[in-house]
Amino acid sequence: MASKALYTLQDVGYAYDDGHPVLEGINLTINAGEKVALLGANGSGKSTLLRLLDGLLFPRQGTIAFDGQELTEAHLEDEGFFLAFRRRVGFVFQDSEAQLFNPSVREELAFGPLQLELPAAAVKERVDSLLDLLGLADLADRPPHKLSGGERKKVALGSVLASNPEVLLLDEPTAGLDPRSQRWLVEMLVQLNQAGKTIITATHDLAVVPVIADRVFVLGEDHRLAAAGPPREILAERELLMRVNLIDAAFHEHHHQGYFHLHAH
Repeated sequence: MASKALYTLQDVGYAYDDGHPVLEGINLTINAGEKVALLGANGSGKSTLLRLLDGLLFPRQGTIAFDGQELTEAHLEDEGFFLAFRRRVGFVFQDSEAQLFNPSVREELAFGPLQLELPAAAVKERVDSLLDLLGLADLADRPPHKLSGGERKKVALGSVLASNPEVLLLDEPTAGLDPRSQRWLVEMLVQLNQAGKTIITATHDLAVVPVIADRVFVLGEDHRLAAAGPPREILAERELLMRVNLIDAAFHEHHHQGYFHLHAH
């Protein structure tokens, strides 16, 4: 049975107001239920592409369609479309602190469902379930800004999951996390995908790509799509990885327990 196209991007380009290009000529399709990694060096346009997929920015050229409906400012100004889209798509930002603003973890998890006008009893049930799932029950009444980096990342993820979106967009989710928190997050993303969610992750962390992605789109420093394919094939293309500035000649790679590791000599 063929997978359903969820996102379709045709000749998408984006530039800042000063005309500096961020993305150029991007053509790609993401299917429902996929795990996808947007891979590229810092400044390649990964975060901008995520924001386009979330309807926070809009292409200066080309089109983006979500489930057959073009993502435009006009469509997102329609309240019905806006609410339906926000119910289906959630964004976990790289900087958790920028995403968290409520006085307690419990209130942070409840914020999204309340904005979507879910009944109070349903919100409480969902929040309690997430506190248990994410191991945050003992921190429920703590201010998020007083938590560790790994704990804040869990709260940020939980605040998005609370609205039960079909699609999760994540910007450099492993950045700044200790190894234990990284592994927890990666395993959680795999579990969420197995539960049917589409996972789209922007990263330059090659170590996690084989686990968090079934397909990889590589952005070059020219802000164009440099390659696409299964993670093992992409990560085996040393010349490609050097060309897009993800590795250099002083590094080599090997595989261990499903992760791709780089070591400097």
